[in-house]
Amino acid sequence: MKKICSAIVLMAMTIAASAQSGTNSPYSYYGLGVLADQSGGFNRGMNGLAQGFREGTLVNFLNPASYSATDSLSLIFDVGMSGQITNYSENGVKKNAKNADFEYATVAFRMAKHLGMSLGILPLTNVGYNYASIESLNADNSTYFQNTYSGSGGFHQVYAGAGWEPIRGFSLGANIGYVWGDITRSIQNAYYTMSNGTLSQNTAINTLTKEYSMTANSLRMNFGMQYRQALGKKDVVTIGASYSPSHSLGADPKCVVTSTNSSTGVVNPTTYTIEDGLKMPNTFSAGFVLQHNNQLKVGADYTLMQWSGVSYPEYKVVNDVPSYALNKDYFMDRHQVTVGGEYCKGPYMRGFLNRVRYRVGASYATPYYKVNGVDGPKELSVSAGFGIPILNAWNDRSMLNISGQWSRRSADKGLLVENTFRINIGITFNERWFAKWKVR
Repeated sequence: MKKICSAIVLMAMTIAASAQSGTNSPYSYYGLGVLADQSGGFNRGMNGLAQGFREGTLVNFLNPASYSATDSLSLIFDVGMSGQITNYSENGVKKNAKNADFEYATVAFRMAKHLGMSLGILPLTNVGYNYASIESLNADNSTYFQNTYSGSGGFHQVYAGAGWEPIRGFSLGANIGYVWGDITRSIQNAYYTMSNGTLSQNTAINTLTKEYSMTANSLRMNFGMQYRQALGKKDVVTIGASYSPSHSLGADPKCVVTSTNSSTGVVNPTTYTIEDGLKMPNTFSAGFVLQHNNQLKVGADYTLMQWSGVSYPEYKVVNDVPSYALNKDYFMDRHQVTVGGEYCKGPYMRGFLNRVRYRVGASYATPYYKVNGVDGPKELSVSAGFGIPILNAWNDRSMLNISGQWSRRSADKGLLVENTFRINIGITFNERWFAKWKVR
């Protein structure tokens, strides 16, 4: 047990020290950024299907009740990463960007009969962008006004959880996590003049910079249940649900507004702070997985994040009076529907292709924030992947999970459109650490 805990602590320190934002999306300018796809390598092949998924050789941390199914002889270690290419298009202008990110690392093992445990580290939100807009202020194009936007960071979560099956077919579970991380954003407004065909800063006009920062330090809970019922000799259905209560992020968001007079060199900073100004919403998820003949698994999930009950700090200037206050109309409830499935002819059959797991999935999600008073981007995504067994002389249960995922994030009113193709790679090491060996 000490070795397991030490490995998780070392893993968390390593990931935290080398964490990347994992996105270049201008949409991460809004709210808490792009919500991370909190799913494991095998889930991603089914586009995140999780609530009713229950298997003893995989770690399904989206529903902690599933830990009770963990195989009694195994220590399961799962680690994942991703790489993506995104095309951004707006008003006929297109740009491409590439990203790679370390996604998650988890461990699961059985503590006692009908009692399993998991530990791990996951992303929560991602922020990463750097772009500028420039406009001419007069007919002769001699003066320009430029806005420069940049942001980075994100929130992460390390958790410990347990799942217990008190009654045959019925399981309960809970994760307790610690959320931490930093998000920084800046907006610079500056005037430029055209001189000899090139832009040069007009030193006679002020530059206004707004810098936003927030640091999270809080606890997060997640509760889950699963019920498994046979429907016949070959069919079994598992119904699952999970709930994460709303909680404070323990952050005091700060806004520093700095006006710089280039001609005099005078700098006038003003700092605004809101105590305990960030929260996560109530999150409800429910779903099912139908299993046929221990080969085909199909299911669906629905998730509701009640963001409309959460406020967000905003800096505004009304009638020349600046303010930094919580906006109750910034967020909106987020709904997500996911369908997916997996087929494997037989995990222990002869023939390599018979052991491969084939996965597909699709999902649709509504936005959780507004952009200039209108609904933000909706997201449609589809995925397909494989669970490829790693076979050797002493282990036939480890697995390489590979999936490809396409997603489209778009909004009305001619806003930015994002098309992303992502490759997800997860490796599940399933070792028989607790087996008793006989010596003859």
